[in-house]
Amino acid sequence: MLRVLSRSMRSTQLLRKTTEIVCVSSTRNLNLMEYQSKELLRDSGVSVQNFAIVDDLTKTGSALAKLHADEYVIKAQVLAGGRGKGWFDNGFKGGVHLTKDRNAVANYVKNMLGHRLITKQTSKDGILVQKIMIAESVEIARETYLCILMDRQHNGPVLIASPAGGMDIEAVAAERPEQIKTVPLDIYQGINDEIARDVCVFLGFSRPDVLERAIYELKNLWKLFVDIDALQIEINPLVETTDEQVVAVDAKIAFDDNAQFRQQDLFALEDVSEKDPREVDASRFNLNYIGMDGNIGCLVNGAGLAMATMDIIKLNGGSPANFLDVGGGVKEDQVFQAFRILSEDPKVKVILVNVFGGIVNCTTIAKGIVAASRNLGLKIPLVVRLEGTNVTEAKKVLADSGLPIVTANNLDEAARKAVISVKA
Repeated sequence: MLRVLSRSMRSTQLLRKTTEIVCVSSTRNLNLMEYQSKELLRDSGVSVQNFAIVDDLTKTGSALAKLHADEYVIKAQVLAGGRGKGWFDNGFKGGVHLTKDRNAVANYVKNMLGHRLITKQTSKDGILVQKIMIAESVEIARETYLCILMDRQHNGPVLIASPAGGMDIEAVAAERPEQIKTVPLDIYQGINDEIARDVCVFLGFSRPDVLERAIYELKNLWKLFVDIDALQIEINPLVETTDEQVVAVDAKIAFDDNAQFRQQDLFALEDVSEKDPREVDASRFNLNYIGMDGNIGCLVNGAGLAMATMDIIKLNGGSPANFLDVGGGVKEDQVFQAFRILSEDPKVKVILVNVFGGIVNCTTIAKGIVAASRNLGLKIPLVVRLEGTNVTEAKKVLADSGLPIVTANNLDEAARKAVISVKA
């Protein structure tokens, strides 16, 4: 049993710590604001705090009119952690505030809305806050933890629960493993009454009416998990209130980007205002882009190859300007768009193409390179290393183009030539 728990907790850790790298190799990285996640929960029948959104100072009063509580939570809505300990460009401290003074809410909103919030997860310039969530605070009697996630070790969904909510679940697993319950789920049967009751009793919901509410919440969480093609729904904490209600106070949801074709309405909710415009541009053509601080543009196929390329550039004294993965099924037009995005970046002084043709045909890449170079009137040096399927024909396409393309036989040579081109 301990081995099963350990595997499941490792899966949870890996899901959190490697989200950025994993999502780079997929077509989209859908991120929703906290209020949007709570709307999904609420629409699926999961109890959340009453809340209202303010995107204009003049709307603060009308938002408050919808809420009635002894205490209010005011939260800046940005896609970054550490909001509570952050600070604003106007000197105001904290992106999360609690107050029992209804009249003070408007002042908190005024100091946050339209200002840039800086946290440990943002750049030094911070993120412009365009929405504020005002929520009714709840009187918490107990905090518990719930998570449903797709787990590769179990080849399917797993439910992880703990009566020790509101804290780092990895710490609970390490220090008090007996307080972690792991339940592999049948994807077709999901969370039935028996599983839900067993887990909710483990969580400490003992009063009959409260237990029934907890069971209802858990079954609705499973329904939401399936309905939105989630990879993870983590509720930390799921609380029992002093008036015997069961409420999801905070939620993290990870989505399966491969299900975008089924979840178009959901993906349309994404607020891209905080994202790098180049990332947004690239995603329109199913390209994966992450901007960096260097001057060597990298066009590769595959996340692993991209990271290896950046490492070799660094070893040769250069600095990558980006991570641009065209994927395995790339077409000529996508190669053109990739070149366009790279060449429009004024920091890029040379483009390095490193493609291993397994699924992708090297000739397709070569033709795309030639067409893009000509149509864009590429003025910066271009270094190309191709290997794999139809590489001989691809090299002939490059050689016959008459373009000043620098070729290389291996990655180290390509990186070295790219670095030399920058310094030339």
